[in-house]
Amino acid sequence: MKRSKSMEAFVGRKWRLSHILFAVTVVYLLFVGFKFYHILDIVGLNSGERNFSDDGRRPVKGNDVAEVSRPLLVSTYAGSLHRRLDDGNPPRKPDGDPLVLPAHRKPVFSFDHYGRITGAIMQRRRHWGGNLTELERMTHEAWDLGMKAWEEVKNYVDKGELNPAALLEGKQEPCPLSVSMGKNEIGAKESLIFLPCGLEVGSSITVIGTPHSAHEEYVPQLARLKLGNGVVMMSQFTVELQGLKAVDGEEPPKILHFNPRLKGDWSGRPVIEHNTCYRMQWGKSMRCDGIASNDDDDTVDGFIKCEKWLRSDVDSKESKTTAWLKRFIGRAKKPEMTWSYPFVEGRLFVLTFRAAVEGYHVYVGGRHITSFPYRPGFTIEDATGLTIKGDIDVHSVFASSLPDSHPSFSPQQVLELSESWKSSPLPEHPIELFIGILSATNHFAERMAIRRTWMQYSAIKLSNVVARFFVALSPRKEVNVVLKREAEYFGDIIILPFMDRYELVVLKTVAICEFGVNNLTAAYIMKCDDDTFVRLDVVLREINNAAGRKSLYMGNLNLLHRPLRNGKWAVTFEEWPEEVYPPYANGPGYVISSDIAKFIISKHANHTLSMFKMEDVSMGVWVEEFNASTPVRYSHNWKFCQYGCMDGYYTSHYQSPRQMICLWDKLARGRAQCCNFR
Repeated sequence: MKRSKSMEAFVGRKWRLSHILFAVTVVYLLFVGFKFYHILDIVGLNSGERNFSDDGRRPVKGNDVAEVSRPLLVSTYAGSLHRRLDDGNPPRKPDGDPLVLPAHRKPVFSFDHYGRITGAIMQRRRHWGGNLTELERMTHEAWDLGMKAWEEVKNYVDKGELNPAALLEGKQEPCPLSVSMGKNEIGAKESLIFLPCGLEVGSSITVIGTPHSAHEEYVPQLARLKLGNGVVMMSQFTVELQGLKAVDGEEPPKILHFNPRLKGDWSGRPVIEHNTCYRMQWGKSMRCDGIASNDDDDTVDGFIKCEKWLRSDVDSKESKTTAWLKRFIGRAKKPEMTWSYPFVEGRLFVLTFRAAVEGYHVYVGGRHITSFPYRPGFTIEDATGLTIKGDIDVHSVFASSLPDSHPSFSPQQVLELSESWKSSPLPEHPIELFIGILSATNHFAERMAIRRTWMQYSAIKLSNVVARFFVALSPRKEVNVVLKREAEYFGDIIILPFMDRYELVVLKTVAICEFGVNNLTAAYIMKCDDDTFVRLDVVLREINNAAGRKSLYMGNLNLLHRPLRNGKWAVTFEEWPEEVYPPYANGPGYVISSDIAKFIISKHANHTLSMFKMEDVSMGVWVEEFNASTPVRYSHNWKFCQYGCMDGYYTSHYQSPRQMICLWDKLARGRAQCCNFR
């Protein structure tokens, strides 16, 4: 009887505690629902269409969009800041200049065939005062340099080198099969070796050097965490294969980042780290710490990714029991060599990188150390530079078995200059969607991949959707000349007359809005990057599903994001004094309705449009300001992918040209699946 009473009392106490917890939960949910009602609308993110409001919907109709006048494109001015798959027939060859439209007023100044600026814009620049912000000063400088660069391009004598026959008949300057650099030619702090035509399978690079002895280095993060006095012993260096820098202010892509850390790694052990960096976004690092890669791990050309070396914290000796069991079952014991960490302070090393079919193989003193698989978006042909820096004395560098010509100068490029990839002239009738694609001068491969894939959707062929690339100028005249010819041939590039800089991407976004409103009658405007693959049929369906009486802002939305105050992406309090950003859609792909775009360009015209160096945040600021007077429907979906790809995607980001072709082929077979190459 005593036991049953105690059990009954226990159950009673448990039941009362459950009631208390339930009541607390209900009160908490009511509080959250009252204080943050706008967050509750996105709780069902995994249940189809996601949005922040639920109003009546109706499909988009061309008649719903008011007809607007069509002056020629007013490009961004320097006075302000920043497949249903249908094979069908290819679009017809443009008749003349695809961008020359009947204008209601003649521009005082124009860029024939390309992006245009009007006399009104030139007047805006004259209103600048003496007290300029950093972004305004940067814009002013980029504009002046861009105008000079454009004059050079216009005055360049065209000898018809872009003609396919001329490309086939012309003989390109051969590239050297080997490149070497001695100690006298190597810089003290950083060594840079130019590889004119990149690498190919079989190419190798040998570096002879000596690591420095460890030195004291102050790490502020450790001091803030109160981990000692913040001083650590440091000895490390990096060897990087880099591509060409696309725009000023953006670091060149790191096709291979090889970083031996003798001392100073957070683990406290010597490690070797491998990684890649594309458009200033680092990938997932591959770290080798002395433990051999697992047998079930992927290999690279038959080599394991990480070899074994001696570690003080791992007992490499086999136990007596294990050794006895192996002898008992008759398993032959393979002889095992033990090696130490391949780099030693003050000791000479011979480091060799070899490019193979599946990846890079790294050897030190002739012994295989690591293998790093190629990553999508990074091709060895683009590895035109080798940099070595850090705690190291470089004695010599020798690159051999290099390609004798660059793939961009091959007949394959001529084959890509097909009539099928040319764009149709701008339509006079209202269209459903205009897509502005941000690109850079030397991103020909990215633009060509888009022309051959999602720009072949029937909606674009039938001129219900229009897509154009927006490209600013390069400091290199020959690059601008090639861009001008590409624009003349394909008719799908808007050249913006300022020098390209990473901080000025926001200017391209304003230009996209102006082009979509002033040169077209588009119901919606979409902005994306040239490494973004767009499932156009699905995006159009989502727009129709979300279309209602409210204005539309659609994409992968961020809520309550805080600015970073430290590091490479730091934002100062002068640039952004608030604690959080307004809701904004990630930059790789988002959609706005035309009334929002008209609001932006009207604010732009009267010098009241606030600019911020992060263009996606700027768009969030503009939409929030517009929403104060006109209700906006915020439509969110994770399938507008910010990082990479997911099955069933609407847009996928960081896609290499090869991946785009793969995605298009999969869509042709009815599968919206990713192409994640190793």
